[in-house]
Amino acid sequence: MSRLTGLSAAGKATFTALLVAGVAFVVLEVAGLTDTPPIPPGLVAIVLAAGLLAAVPGRWTPVAGAVAGLFNLIVMFAVGAQERLVEPESALDLVAGWVLVVALAVASVAGTAAAFRTEEIDPVGKD
Repeated sequence: MSRLTGLSAAGKATFTALLVAGVAFVVLEVAGLTDTPPIPPGLVAIVLAAGLLAAVPGRWTPVAGAVAGLFNLIVMFAVGAQERLVEPESALDLVAGWVLVVALAVASVAGTAAAFRTEEIDPVGKD
């Protein structure tokens, strides 16, 4: 049985948003539209958070998704990468950049909501 079946709707939204953000990040990397280190810390944070959600049961696990999302959003604005959202080099840069930002925002909000939910979720998915 998949660990994801035990997640709340917000937890599943967090996981999905992290997957989408990871794909958008890789698309930007492969297209050469980002200036990141060979092993990008933002992508590592996204992958680790998604892995935690998929493998580790617990009420507070979705916080990893919120932290990864906030980390990436803060770094994006700290290094000035938000310019590609309003002055993109290409259509791919525009679309992948906005998909990344929206997915990171969803992961941040949904991860927080999942961690602070009030109903109890059965960890094996048998509500």
